[in-house]
Amino acid sequence: MKLYNSATHTREDFVPNSPDIVKMYTCGPTVYHFAHIGNLRSYIMEDILEKYLRYAGYNVKRVMNITDVGHLTSDADEGEDKMLKGARRENKSVMDIAHFYTDAFFADCAKLNIKRPDVVEPATECIGEYIKIISKLMDTGYAYFAGGNVYFDTSKLEKYYIFNDHDEEDLAVGVREGVEEDKNKRSKNDFVLWFTKSKFEDQALKWDSPWGVGYPGWHIECSGISMKHLGEYLDIHCGGIDNAFPHHTNEIAQSESYLGHKWCNYWMHVHHLNTNDGKMSKSKGEFLTVSLLEEKGYDPLVYRFFCLQSHYRKALVFSWENLDNAAAAFSKLIAKAAALDPASGEVDETALAALKEKFSAALDNDLNTSLAITAVYDALQAKTNDAPKLAALADFDRVLSLNLIEKAAVKREADAKAKAAAANSFAVISETGEVDAEIEALCLARRDAKKAKNFAEADRIRDELKAKGIEITDIPNGVKWSRV
Repeated sequence: MKLYNSATHTREDFVPNSPDIVKMYTCGPTVYHFAHIGNLRSYIMEDILEKYLRYAGYNVKRVMNITDVGHLTSDADEGEDKMLKGARRENKSVMDIAHFYTDAFFADCAKLNIKRPDVVEPATECIGEYIKIISKLMDTGYAYFAGGNVYFDTSKLEKYYIFNDHDEEDLAVGVREGVEEDKNKRSKNDFVLWFTKSKFEDQALKWDSPWGVGYPGWHIECSGISMKHLGEYLDIHCGGIDNAFPHHTNEIAQSESYLGHKWCNYWMHVHHLNTNDGKMSKSKGEFLTVSLLEEKGYDPLVYRFFCLQSHYRKALVFSWENLDNAAAAFSKLIAKAAALDPASGEVDETALAALKEKFSAALDNDLNTSLAITAVYDALQAKTNDAPKLAALADFDRVLSLNLIEKAAVKREADAKAKAAAANSFAVISETGEVDAEIEALCLARRDAKKAKNFAEADRIRDELKAKGIEITDIPNGVKWSRV
């Protein structure tokens, strides 16, 4: 299996630190509002990675944080605190907001078939871990106290910019328009590890620390939570491309300075979901959520399918037209699967192995989900009976999680019912469009007599109609009549 490693800017063979377990950390949501579908693209692709690692035979422990404190809006640790913003917006406490939107996030994940990580840890539960890390960084000279806050000193590092192959917008740092310069910093790249003084004197959540009552900076959270649950050596760290700088850059700086050795071997970054107007966000245009997709009549798994049609390292453009195209393609895929016969015979294991090899080759190639979807179509078109095709779809869906077998079974049953209903339907049609209840009743009685193989009664009813001046002609699923 090869993965593109954002830290080395190359595709590398994936070799975990231990053959017994893959340690995987994924940045979780800041729970101040609903997640938009751009956020959820990252979680879908991380879900695919975790499930494919398990599919490939690895034991995986995946940890994810919930940011319920200390997330400011700017890279300079300034701007408006997102959790406070949410609390003010809804006139609730910060923790009420955190609990509500944590539940909402996982409800959306369930609709998208995103597996809940093995460990989900709110940032507020690990204050002791952050203080332990910061204290050592202070003792070893990697951090300093200024203006009431503790800062990480990036000048102590041989190399600070790890992910230096991204767009300028992703790497922008320091003071931005509308953001106040932090005069306490020795360097513009330095970042806050612990706040005791900030522009938010009414910060709701604060804790005692060696530096005074305050709260952690955003970046320290993921380092502390990861080390608590996964130890000193991490195999894979995932997140959106917008987290590469400064968040992941700062995680590496503080973690490796604290540990004294390399921390994480592989970094995976999922690129943006864009609209025609640029990067999707909660503050721009229509707030696109899973619930909105449902309100507009879309199955949430159509959005998952839409994401899987593109490689995770390519920006994906969302439009309703593009989603409609994905919905049509998904419907056709389900229809093809529904046309397969579950009772077609034994599974040809050789044929199944060949189909699985194509699927694995796609995902071994830097998690190429678009090629994995192609492998699904190849399975449907394979020159074999239907048994290995259905077995392949079930096997692939352990990773893709599109409910292919379940949806095919539902469609197969619906199609059978529709066919039966069509067979049982019987139309009594006048050539002139006339409606006559007595004639219709006699025609239906004749139909019932024929079904019961009482042909004498059927002939009698025909003669009765003829005596009334009605001539009938049998047609598919009905009868046509006219007056003579």
